[in-house]
Amino acid sequence: MPGTEAILAEKGFLDYAIDPGMDLFAEIERLKKEKNAIILAHYYQDADIQDIADYIGDSLGLSQEAAKTGADVIVFAGVHFMAETAKILSPQKKVLLPDLKAGCSLADTCPPDQFKVFKEQHPGHTVIMYVNSTAEIKAMSDIVCTSTNAVAIVESLPKDEKIIFGPDKNLGRYVAKKTGRDLVLWDGACMVHEIFSREKIVKLKNRYPQAKLIAHPECEEPILKEADYIGSTTGLLKYTISSPDNEFIVATESGILHQMQKASPHKTFIPAPPDNNCACNDCPHMKRNTLEKLYLCMEYEQPKILLPEALMDQARKPIERMLEISAQKGL
Repeated sequence: MPGTEAILAEKGFLDYAIDPGMDLFAEIERLKKEKNAIILAHYYQDADIQDIADYIGDSLGLSQEAAKTGADVIVFAGVHFMAETAKILSPQKKVLLPDLKAGCSLADTCPPDQFKVFKEQHPGHTVIMYVNSTAEIKAMSDIVCTSTNAVAIVESLPKDEKIIFGPDKNLGRYVAKKTGRDLVLWDGACMVHEIFSREKIVKLKNRYPQAKLIAHPECEEPILKEADYIGSTTGLLKYTISSPDNEFIVATESGILHQMQKASPHKTFIPAPPDNNCACNDCPHMKRNTLEKLYLCMEYEQPKILLPEALMDQARKPIERMLEISAQKGL
């Protein structure tokens, strides 16, 4: 369509008018069939997007699904690095992202030029980088990891192996503590998981003395010290399903509460408060995606994720190594 490239350059998404009477759920289902498309959605997406998705998961599950899907078109309702990962694993497929400006504060803390210098300052180190990083950073890595498999991946290497871990320093500290390894950490962090208020959480625990505090390992150490359970997004969800407890304070992005409530409607889920005036903690990047943007990106097959072939080839190796180790460990 005329003007598409200009609109995408300015806004990051197709800002076209939609008939307000349109049944977006029905139209998206129609487009999925017509285009042999699959919608992959992260747990942090809005509830409507989670409900229309073919697969909902965390970074590891989404990577695995992107690698094996038979669809011609992958619509990634998540953030930019996730859609890049899908494109790297399925270079022959069309990968769409509803809003190109759905970035990642953590990935932004690790610019490739600065990381290149950091890596050169630590020769002889195996580089394990969290999946929340750009394609360029993945291409500089030996193995990619997620919060689900980070401990297993570090433990798969010899105990005397020197390791650089990044970009999330909080996840890195957690993995170092769990494995007893001395990791060289890149100084990066996620804006969502860094601003939880320990003081407010302690008050919340006093108000709900039966509630279990569950936290993502990207949270800062004072929050993790208070936690009754620490785990990946999927790990947190599984814990709430299997636990005999009925009340949970959840220290991660609030989008996961939708799946928790669906899986355990009789239980109570309280979002952990951040250190600001908000009651819960939303990722502004994840929440850039909307049902309207999802429909438009499927209708017009834009915005597309495009990456140089050489970059994809280099970045694919550490992702495939992650998937191999995860398969061996039964993750």
